[in-house]
Order: sequence, then C-alpha cells, then structure tokens
Amino acid sequence: MDLRHLLLHLRDTPSDRAVSRETGFNRRTVQRYRTWATTHGLLTDPLPSLEELHAQAAATFPQARPPQNVSSVEPYRELVVQLRAQGVEIRALWHRLKEQGYTGSYPSVHRFVRALEPRAPDATVRVERLPGEEAQVDFGSAGRMLDPDTGVLRKAWAFVMVLAWSRHQFVAFVFDQTVATWLDLHRRAFAFFGGVPQRVVLDNLKAAITKACWEDPQVQAAYRECAAHYGFLIAPCRPATPEHKGKVEQGGVHYVKRNFLGGRSPTSLTQANTDVLTWCGTTAGERVHGTTREVPLTRFVEVEQAALKPLPSVPYDLGVWKLLTLHRDCYVVFEGAYYSAPCRLIGQKLHVRGCTQAVRIYTSDYQLVATHSRARAPGERHTHLSHLPPYKLPGLLRTRQTCQADAAAVGPATAEVVQTILADPIVDRLPLAGRLLRLRDRYSGTRLEAACARALHFADPTYRTVLGILEQGLDQVVPIELPPPPEAQQFVRSAEELVGHLVGGAPWN
Repeated sequence: MDLRHLLLHLRDTPSDRAVSRETGFNRRTVQRYRTWATTHGLLTDPLPSLEELHAQAAATFPQARPPQNVSSVEPYRELVVQLRAQGVEIRALWHRLKEQGYTGSYPSVHRFVRALEPRAPDATVRVERLPGEEAQVDFGSAGRMLDPDTGVLRKAWAFVMVLAWSRHQFVAFVFDQTVATWLDLHRRAFAFFGGVPQRVVLDNLKAAITKACWEDPQVQAAYRECAAHYGFLIAPCRPATPEHKGKVEQGGVHYVKRNFLGGRSPTSLTQANTDVLTWCGTTAGERVHGTTREVPLTRFVEVEQAALKPLPSVPYDLGVWKLLTLHRDCYVVFEGAYYSAPCRLIGQKLHVRGCTQAVRIYTSDYQLVATHSRARAPGERHTHLSHLPPYKLPGLLRTRQTCQADAAAVGPATAEVVQTILADPIVDRLPLAGRLLRLRDRYSGTRLEAACARALHFADPTYRTVLGILEQGLDQVVPIELPPPPEAQQFVRSAEELVGHLVGGAPWN
C-alpha cells in the first residue's frame, strides 16, 4: 500500500486500531503517520500529487529508525579499498587485516566489501528461434543402470536434443561420451525428428570440441565430417556459460531427471531407452510447456517438422578420427587393432579415420596412404606387404613349401641340398635354407646350382660348403674323377675253417 492510500484511510477512519486492521500496519506506525499528517494538514487540505507527497515525507517524516551499528572493519576502510584495488580476494584481505590487528570475522569483512562494491543485477535476454532454426544438445548424469550384457549396474548418461522452437525433444541413455557414441546419438536424434535443424548448439565436451575457445573453437574432425554430411552448423557455447543453451539445460536435462528418472528404480539400459522414447511422445511431448504455453508435440508436428532440412539419402557412416603415431613395426594402433602404413612414415603423426567397414590412414596433410577393412575384434592385425621394408619380406614370408619351390626353380641339385638341410629331425633349419637360397642374389642361380652339384659330388651338402665353393670360385671347376677304391682282398681260408670249431667243427690248425 502506498502513502496516498494510507492517508485516505486516516481521513476516513478516526480509529488507529481500525486503520491498522485495514492496512496491516502496526498501530504505533499508524499513530506516527496520523501525527505527521495532522501537523502538515494532510488530513484536511487537498492531497498533493504522489511524487510531491513522497518528497515531503522524505524531508519531514521522522523515520524513528534505530541507530545503525558501525562495522568493525570501518577503521580499516582505506586499507580495504587499497587492497581491493590491487585485486586481492576477500578471504585473503581478511587475513591481511588480521595481520594488522583486526579481530573480527570473515562474514563481517565480506559484508563490508559488498557494501563498498554493490553489484548491479545481471540482466538476461531471452532468445527465441524460428522453426527448424536450432537444436540444443547436452549430456546429464542419469544415475546407474543395468548393463544388458553383464547385468552389472553402471553409471549412465542422458543425452538430450531439444528443438528450440517447439521444445520437442529426443532422449537416449548411454554408458560413455566417446566420439563414436556422440555421433551415433546425433544420427538417432535426426532420424527421430525426421529432419535436421540448421544449427546445433552445444557446450565444449571433448567428443565435439577439441579446444574450447570462444574466438576460434577447434571442432573434432569426426564431428565436423558429420555436420557436413547432414548439413547443420556447429555452434559451441562460450566456455562456462550453460545459460546459452538454457532450453536443453532446464527444459531438457533437468526435466528428464525430475520427471522421467525421478523415483525410477534401476532398470536395464535397453529398457530405459525404449521407455524414454514413449515418454518423449506422451508425457513430455503432450504437456503444456511452461514458457511457450503450448504443447511441444503439436507445435512440432504442425509447424517445425516441415521446417527441418530433409535427411540425407544414407545415414552418416560413423567415422572416428584419431591422430596416431606410426610405430617402428609399421603399424598404428586404432581402437585396439593394428593397421599397417608405409614404412617411410615411421615416427610420424598420421590421421586415422575409422568407420563401420573400413579404416583409412592419411598423412599430416591428409594424403591417403592406406585403406584397410575394419577389424572385428581388438588384437587383429591388418597388413599390406608393400608397407613393410622390402629386405624384411623374405624372412616374413618364408615357409618350407616356399623354400622347396624356390630351390626347385633354381635346379635339381639346389633342390636336393635344400631338402637335405630341411630334413634335420632335431633342429629347425628353415632359416639356414633361406640363407642358402639368398646366395643366388649375390652370385646367380646358375652358379648356386653348380655349387650345390659340386657339394653333392663330394657328399657334403651343407650351407658352409656351398658358400665356400662360391667364394673360392670352385663352382666353375670340373670335379676330379677319383679312382674307385681297391677291391677287398680275399681270405686264403674259408670262414668255416676259421671259426667252424665255435659251432662244433674241427679247429683249422
């Protein structure tokens, strides 16, 4: 009640007690106002305007306020002003005052500083968007849900995408916030809406923004590729300003927590995702929204759905980009599997894009250098032999069968020597056979065959012998024909005569 109406009550009602009942003011307060009004003729003379009346009251009415206490910090006012000008925080300022002999509390210092530096209230501006112009996305904690694969309770997250005009929303629950999950959730949300907004407003989570910077935010490569595929603009918020996406903060994530998740017993992730889509189309979609005062689902179906961009002919192939080092073994490790790249790039950082069917490897300037089929399980190794050092390939590909085939291609003598080497029943001689076959690269296949023939002639088919023959050039020398050994001399007496007595015969002497 303003002062003018109080004076009108005082004019009409002579009883202070009655005026107190009618206005709610204390009876003593009514009495003081009546004394003041009588003194200035305000109960009999015409009343001035409201502005003049308040000005007169401010100048002449006895406020009768109790004397204000003087702050215990007042003696240190100059020091407080000086330290605050230097940017000293209030708690640090309190410690500095205590060093100067101050014995008061921190709240006293806090109140004194706030009185010195009154804060102007922050003004906010509500921004409304046109149909199909904007969607806002956010993650929020969803408590714990049962993993359908293990039956174990795990921490879950709620992903919410809200269309800014209609407030219609898509909700899904996940166990992680990886890039692959983030991209898959966008694909599912756009399919749920049947279209794509012009831009998506988000905060600076790592799955989307690799560097949170208002002037030049760096967008994750896979998310940039996803935006290009669907044709929407990425609109990151200024860091630490969640109010820039208030439609999904309050009407999205918080509403899901209060309504859908409120009081809900832990259930499996699969069941929760089925139930929440029904909830989006009923409870959330058919409520009267507190800001628009309209039904979100109705606004979406009647207006906003037609304003969305059409979906592309094929869904986005979930490509995840990573910057990886090519190790000394000529492989990069992408999501637990191994993929080869040219050995000349060892030690360099390579861009790796993994989609559902293939993995592509690019140089730092995005030149494609390798394409592999996507591994189906961690630990798989995908190799292009052309990526490996050429001098390492023979040992990598060597088998008993390949050695025998290569030896047969050189000649029968070489094949026999290799077969003899491989026939060792105790020691694996495969590397030695490979070394023997590599002698044709140093000398020639013809000389190797001649050396093996000479080694066989002298009944010494070993690697060391063949190598010695080649090093000394003996493979080009015709082997000397040695005379056959002399025939064994015949005993003069027969065996019966010599040993017959041992079996019952007569001795020969």
